[in-house]
Amino acid sequence: MTSATADPGARNLVLLVEDQTKTRQWLAAILQKAFPQADVLACSGLSDAFTQLAALRDRGDAARLWLAVIDINLPDGSGIELVSEINACWPDTLALVATMYDDDAHLMKAFAAGAKGYLLKGDEADVLVGCLKRLTAGEPAMSPSIAHRILAHFRDMAEQQAPAPPLRHQQALSPRETEVLSLLGKGFTVAETARRLELSPQTVSTYVRTIYSKLNVSNRAQAALEARRRGL
Repeated sequence: MTSATADPGARNLVLLVEDQTKTRQWLAAILQKAFPQADVLACSGLSDAFTQLAALRDRGDAARLWLAVIDINLPDGSGIELVSEINACWPDTLALVATMYDDDAHLMKAFAAGAKGYLLKGDEADVLVGCLKRLTAGEPAMSPSIAHRILAHFRDMAEQQAPAPPLRHQQALSPRETEVLSLLGKGFTVAETARRLELSPQTVSTYVRTIYSKLNVSNRAQAALEARRRGL
């Protein structure tokens, strides 16, 4: 997801945006443990963060900004706005989210805005330190439960796209039975099906009973539904 790596000698500035004082101090300590040589610049909201970014740019210190760790629910707006701004205007800076929200809606919005990681503040400090350290190897920083959620999402997508396996209780139809099922699925009556296949109605009725038995259906509507499922 990201190829940037830490360079403590030149790009050691980390922007932390968190409005709760105790949580901000806790996250700052985690960042210092993960990146001992980092200079953590802590902000309490969006306005403060945008002011600090402008100041960095004005004094020509923008190149030092390597990482931004941003809360989503801030008193003056959503941290997703800041993630998007950094992704667009500070392309060399990694922006990631640190939040209590673990639902799909917030997760997708964060990644759509360009977040390079998603951390849950409910995780243990040592877990978050380990996640953050992965950034120095060019890996995304994601809480374990978020990584599992993403894997589950793609697994579910693959399962939905895979062709449905044949039902084990259904028996294979003969070519003639398939023809009859196809016509039934298109709305033809037994008599009409008999005429089209040049068979007697009694013979077609026998085929219909066999089809019902093999497909484990009990009426014409269920048989028609099975015909559509098979693409007949």
